[in-house]
Amino acid sequence: MKPLPLGVRVAAGLAVTALEQARKLPQQLAGLPLTVVSEAMQLSMRVQQHVTELAIKGDDVLSGLRPAEEEPEWATFDEDETPVTTSQETPADDPWEEEERALAEVPEFLPSYDELSIAQLRARLRNLSLEHLEELLRYEKDHAGRPEFIGMLNRRIATVKTQ
Repeated sequence: MKPLPLGVRVAAGLAVTALEQARKLPQQLAGLPLTVVSEAMQLSMRVQQHVTELAIKGDDVLSGLRPAEEEPEWATFDEDETPVTTSQETPADDPWEEEERALAEVPEFLPSYDELSIAQLRARLRNLSLEHLEELLRYEKDHAGRPEFIGMLNRRIATVKTQ
């Protein structure tokens, strides 16, 4: 028997494939909304990734043109807060006398200064005069000498002087 021409065989194969796909159609229609949503979400995520990559590249280029602030005045971080350190001076004969002397030196306008965290102090700085700020700076340098407190007080003094 002689084989049928190629066109006829292809047409028969196409008809069988169309019939098979028509039988699967109800199952595919049930999953179609989920497929469409899934593909839309994937596309959205790819777009977000590309936008983020472009922003990072832009940040890299622009960082050379405009240097970032070392530490903005308003920024606070957990690592900025350090535990209260005790003085390493030689102890006095009477520990009560040393405590009374330390309490007497605390600025009168802010008696709880030594117990304040850096964030708590920052919240109170706007209400203080230039003289009080300078007094706090001297007190901090003479006692605990915490760099983050000294830096914050110096920045606030500079701000008040320019206003």
